[in-house]
Amino acid sequence: MAIIITDECINCGACEPECPNTAIYEGADDWRYKDGTKLRGKVVLPDGSEVDADAAQTPLSDDIYYIVPGKCTECKGFHEEPQCAAVCPVDCCVPDDNHVESEETLLNRQSFLHNE
Repeated sequence: MAIIITDECINCGACEPECPNTAIYEGADDWRYKDGTKLRGKVVLPDGSEVDADAAQTPLSDDIYYIVPGKCTECKGFHEEPQCAAVCPVDCCVPDDNHVESEETLLNRQSFLHNE
C-alpha cells in the first residue's frame, strides 16, 4: 500500500528529500509525474489512463505535506523500508488503507516510473 501523511504532520519537511520517487510535496504545491522520474510527455499509466507527465497536477493537500499515491512505491526497489516513515519525527507517515497494493505492484510502479 502507499504511505499517507496524517494531519499530525508538523510540516518539518524531513520526508520530502528522502523520497526516491519524488512523491512527497509540500502542501499547496502542484505536483507532476515527471518530478524525480524518467516520465516525460504523454504517458499511459499502469491503470490505463493517459496523462501528460509534464503537466502540473492539483495538490492533494493545501495545509500539510502529502504523498501522491500513484508515485509512492513504499521505497520498494530502493530501500528496505519507507524512508519518509523512517525520518519522520512525529510518526505521521503511515500505511494508507485506501491504497493497499502488493509488493509486485509497488515494484512494477518503481520500474514504470524509472523506465527500468
